[in-house]
Amino acid sequence: MPDYIINPGDGKVHGSLARAGKVKSSTPPVEPQEKKNKPTGRAMKREKYNRRFVNVSATMVGGKRRMNPAPAK
Repeated sequence: MPDYIINPGDGKVHGSLARAGKVKSSTPPVEPQEKKNKPTGRAMKREKYNRRFVNVSATMVGGKRRMNPAPAK
């Protein structure tokens, strides 16, 4: 008996490679824009805290955004 397994489906799952990269090759190149660096570490935690708990708008009644909120009736 051979010590390797033959896949009856031949492993062809995602279609032919003839269409690979068609979107990227057909879009015009765009110059990358300059962006401000995102804060990391302590500064990022501080920004998150301020966004979630300190600068709470009137729309968020509970004071915090939920991950998967139930629709308000």
